[in-house]
Amino acid sequence: MRTDGTKYSNFSGWIDRPDDVRPALDGDLTCDIAVVGGGMGGMAAALRLAERDQDVVLLEAEFCGYGSASRNGGQIAGAPGGDLRMLSVQSPKKMPVMVKLAEHAGHYVEDLIKTHAIDCDYVPNGLVWGAVSPLMMLRVRTQAAVLRAFGGQGTVGSREELGLPAGFVGGMRESIGGMLNPGKLARGVRRALLASSAKVFEQSRVSDVRRTGRVVEITTPHGTVRANKVVLATSVYGGEWDITPKHLATPLYVIETESEPIAPERLAELDWTSRSGIITQHQLMTHYRLTERNTIVCGVRQAQRGQSYPLPDRVPDPRVVQDMGKDLARRFPSLSDVAIERAWGGWIGISPDWLSIAGQVGDNVFYSMACNGHGLCQVPYVARQIADYIVDGEMSEDLAGIWSDATKYPPSMALLMQPFVLRAIWGLDRLNDFFNGSKTLARRTRARRRGRRGNS
Repeated sequence: MRTDGTKYSNFSGWIDRPDDVRPALDGDLTCDIAVVGGGMGGMAAALRLAERDQDVVLLEAEFCGYGSASRNGGQIAGAPGGDLRMLSVQSPKKMPVMVKLAEHAGHYVEDLIKTHAIDCDYVPNGLVWGAVSPLMMLRVRTQAAVLRAFGGQGTVGSREELGLPAGFVGGMRESIGGMLNPGKLARGVRRALLASSAKVFEQSRVSDVRRTGRVVEITTPHGTVRANKVVLATSVYGGEWDITPKHLATPLYVIETESEPIAPERLAELDWTSRSGIITQHQLMTHYRLTERNTIVCGVRQAQRGQSYPLPDRVPDPRVVQDMGKDLARRFPSLSDVAIERAWGGWIGISPDWLSIAGQVGDNVFYSMACNGHGLCQVPYVARQIADYIVDGEMSEDLAGIWSDATKYPPSMALLMQPFVLRAIWGLDRLNDFFNGSKTLARRTRARRRGRRGNS
């Protein structure tokens, strides 16, 4: 696909910036509970605390929903992400918990949409783990078997059975979840939060979080918050402060691209009848999805490692976008003349074990790392569980299953996710594509379809 006219942004392509950004913190205040970070996790925690009649303050560096909350692919997943085969060996005791947690998280976001009447184009058509070759289909079947072994659900089927576009062999559809506009979802949760009793300060970048006696002091450019308890809901950005457990999150920069609007008759030729979102089973997955505005959004494929804090606010690398355009042209050859209209990106965090983590530092600082590239549901769900734990003093089974009191984690993920390793993994994926013939699968399928039409 053409990238010569692509517009690059450091914010989401899903939605425009809000026109009612709240003023920054100006002066000092005290509260019972402070939430740092206004993404889906921070908003969910603060909203729940306000619902529980708690004295809560939320601080956000930009505006609520600015970060990965609205920059992702808009997938509600009902199963854990990552390579389940590896995770089942690495964390066998945690996997049954994560399978249940992922399902509960999917239902939680669905309920959140209904409760607050959020118009976010949600379609509960499942997320598909797609295979672009027979060899990858074997991996899908193995992953599905692992998921079932730990109590999860999914439907394995051929391309035709799952309603996938030409260029895919088949896959597994998750039983929970579907597609939505994540920008609209985040904006809807923000509206609910601003209407609550929570005190929300946007444009309030936190420079430090430190414990002073039994109180936690949060410093911003123009004021300080002193709180009895603090929830760090900053995803990967919490690595800037000493109080955050070391190696809690490894920063990766990921990119989303969106095509120009495509004529309905051209989209119909793809046979993407389910309109389900698809994530491939490459080592560095690529996801594809149709939107309500008749565009195709594609994400990840390559990930770039953040080396130091503070993480830079940047726009996508045009070379990566060009590579993603080439992939889209190979996957959907009938659309090779279509342009990529926009590209945006942002930082996500990868936890030490590639699964959701929640924990506590001392008796009054709480944190979570629940993204890992599949966290649109898990992030707010885990944050809500933390909020209830703070109020009630009792943990749900889901929260207890991922809980940790660690103040430091092994550096294994940080060591693994080095730039040269990520580049090597990308090269391995491309080598596998070449030898398993997935690059030509869509073209051959299209040719066969044309041949059948010509004979009819």
